Amino acid sequence: MNNSKRLFERAKEIIPGGVNSPVRAFGSVDMDPVFVKKAKGSYIYDSEDNKYLDYISSWGPMIFGHCDEELNEVAIEALKNGISYGVPSGVEVEMAEIITDAYKGCEMVRMVNSGTEATMSAIRTARGYTKKDKIIKFEGCYHGHSDCLLVKSGSGALTLNVPTSLGVPADFVKHTLVCEYNNIESVKKEIENNKDEIACVIIEPVPGNMGVISPDMEFMKQLRKITEENNILLIFDEVISGFRISYGGAAKVFDIVPDMVCFGKIIGGGLPVGAYGGKKEIMSVISPLGPVYQAGTLSGNPLAMSIGIAALNKLKNNPEIYEELENKAKKLQEGFNKNIEETGVKAFVTRYKSMLTIFFNAKEVRTYADVMTSDTSMYAKYFKGMFELGILLPPSQYEIMFLNTTLTDEEIEYTIESNLKVLNSIK
Repeated sequence: MNNSKRLFERAKEIIPGGVNSPVRAFGSVDMDPVFVKKAKGSYIYDSEDNKYLDYISSWGPMIFGHCDEELNEVAIEALKNGISYGVPSGVEVEMAEIITDAYKGCEMVRMVNSGTEATMSAIRTARGYTKKDKIIKFEGCYHGHSDCLLVKSGSGALTLNVPTSLGVPADFVKHTLVCEYNNIESVKKEIENNKDEIACVIIEPVPGNMGVISPDMEFMKQLRKITEENNILLIFDEVISGFRISYGGAAKVFDIVPDMVCFGKIIGGGLPVGAYGGKKEIMSVISPLGPVYQAGTLSGNPLAMSIGIAALNKLKNNPEIYEELENKAKKLQEGFNKNIEETGVKAFVTRYKSMLTIFFNAKEVRTYADVMTSDTSMYAKYFKGMFELGILLPPSQYEIMFLNTTLTDEEIEYTIESNLKVLNSIK
């Protein structure tokens, strides 16, 4: 029994499922999880010092790879000044200034401790500001595990108001309406059926939790138009895409200004952190200015803020990073597509900027319904094959490959060569 296996057996006795987040269980790829000992650059090392080329990147924030020296130095200096105060500090103000300067329409911002907390708080704020109860989300878009967002929608048909988790009363989600991503008619229908009752629409502008789905720009523009026309707040959940696809997030890339925005661990350089912001008029309803209550003892944690400021400044001062990351992702996509064509395997690679997914699907994947026709058993075989060649991919068909700046051309070529070997072995 290797060390990872032993650790997993121990963990299952004291941690539900042996993991602190479900995707880490590797259940959808029919494997036990690998337990990590350390990470550096493009690689992670397991408990037996086997190394794997890492395409998870802690689900996005490790844009500069693991253990970036510049960020490490900032972290060490910040540690010397204390890790938590419970009262305001200057780094919180500096972080807020960076975010509001970088993001269109974000005039005020409140720090929290996770993406889930950010989306939950943004929706509460939207409801408090509009004095309306109903919200719209999109099937396949994940916004954290707060109760009102854990709503099940069926493949191909919209299923409203059904909790996807035990422990969530139906009353908690009765005001949550589910529409189809990239289908503006589904949104128009819900707005018409719930006239003057909808507080907000929350959306991942670039979905990151059903694999990569490329946004239809006409859909996004129409979504902005109809929310404005119906006095509905538009919330961009940029927990994954914010500062990953561009310095100004999807708002900059799309040239669309949402009313509110949510951020996640990228603004903490990978530490647990989140934030939500928006127009000053909206954010002014939050306590202590207004009647919408939200608080957090560790919000604006000085260690997370210090590392986050360093990470965001590095991105701001080196805008070529985004082109570099996209070029790396393009090279992977082109290599994978060539291999798919050569082997005849039914697969399709979807990419947006530096985020990509290989779907084991015979057609282009544009909607949640398309995603759900993917062959997850084929993905499991593919994952195992790549893992055996020293490449760690997301342990789920419905997740994203995240690239970082430390990935070399040689490592990308090795990944493409490995992709061909594994596709040949599973076809």
